[in-house]
Amino acid sequence: MIPNRLTRRGFLKGAGAALAAPYVITSTALGGPDRAPASERLVMATIGCGGRGMHDMAALMANADVQMVAICDVQRAKRDAAKATVDKRYGTTDCVVYRDLRELLARDDVDAVLVATGDNWHTTAAILAAKAGKDMYCEKPMSVTVAEGRALCQTMERYGTVFQCGTQRRSVPRFAYAVDLARSGKLGELKTLYAEKAPGEWFKYHPFATLPAQPEPPKDEVDWDMWLGPAPWRPYNKEYLTRRFWMCSFDFSGGEITEWGSHTVDLCQWANGADNETPVEFELAEGTVVARYANGVKLVFEEGKWPLHVRFVGTEGMIYVDDDGNMEAEPKSLLVGRQFGKGYPNENHVRNFLDCVKSRKTPIAPAEGAHRANATSQIANICLRVGRKVRFDPKTERFIDDPVADRMLARAIREPWRHV
Repeated sequence: MIPNRLTRRGFLKGAGAALAAPYVITSTALGGPDRAPASERLVMATIGCGGRGMHDMAALMANADVQMVAICDVQRAKRDAAKATVDKRYGTTDCVVYRDLRELLARDDVDAVLVATGDNWHTTAAILAAKAGKDMYCEKPMSVTVAEGRALCQTMERYGTVFQCGTQRRSVPRFAYAVDLARSGKLGELKTLYAEKAPGEWFKYHPFATLPAQPEPPKDEVDWDMWLGPAPWRPYNKEYLTRRFWMCSFDFSGGEITEWGSHTVDLCQWANGADNETPVEFELAEGTVVARYANGVKLVFEEGKWPLHVRFVGTEGMIYVDDDGNMEAEPKSLLVGRQFGKGYPNENHVRNFLDCVKSRKTPIAPAEGAHRANATSQIANICLRVGRKVRFDPKTERFIDDPVADRMLARAIREPWRHV
């Protein structure tokens, strides 16, 4: 049970204590080796059942104190696949499917949700979930624009929502160790942070491309209007549904830098103790963007190549770390006796979220930190789009004397999703 929040299950538990009528306790309610008693479980639902959503959902269900009861997706094939996965996990046919997330969020027995839609829907789904009283694990990038990210943060604070962004490298030991080296002063005075952006070849399409209209499928197969959600309306084309397209479009995502920047910039911000700020200047340099924080530290957006990596450089040392488990340091003594694995699992990140839902503590990747990292990536994209240096005020989250750049901090939102 979630403390400090009245739920239907909590009410029934309290009311049940006052009743003298006999009742039956089932073996399912009592729990077992891989399942906590019903009173200790967090009842969850999944919104968005693509590849990442299925991965996160499996990681959540691997915890004995999670009961996944419902899923939602606008595509029937994904709904069917997700339901089959949940039912197989619990040996039942009880998982309920939804096409409209508002119907799922109206359930008063759901404590928390996984938001793993495409980027276009992250902010809107998160705000609706918070208003419905649900805590959430929300995939990255958590917004398409700076304005949306700020609206999300304000909503989480207003409703006291436990929000964990899916920037799971914060919970991977070798990345956390690299950040600790930077923050503890063991690299000397921090000078330059290198954040990798996604490889350019991933972005096949123009960021404002439109595709020829195709016959729209039945709503139960693909709810096209709901898939578009807050994005501008356009005729259906099945290619829009593919990640390789929507990831490239400013109508559906934050652009090239935010794809990996939501991880790499996040780690750089964390290393610089900048979870509550952004750089103040962004300028073009040799085909990329270099930003500068108020404390003088530089952030360089490196051209992407696998494996995803970050590098922190100080006056007395350097640390490099990547997804394949490679680590390099100067001086080399910084890594003596240190052994870390490879990959970027989200098990610890999921566990941190679940524990925080129960304790009401702040997760390791809260909304404000995720927003500031995402905003830094979005501003770097704006710098590329205007083709010149821009100055930014982290307090007002506006550009300084630059109305052209200011207009790119937000996007038009379709009704009825505006200011949800």
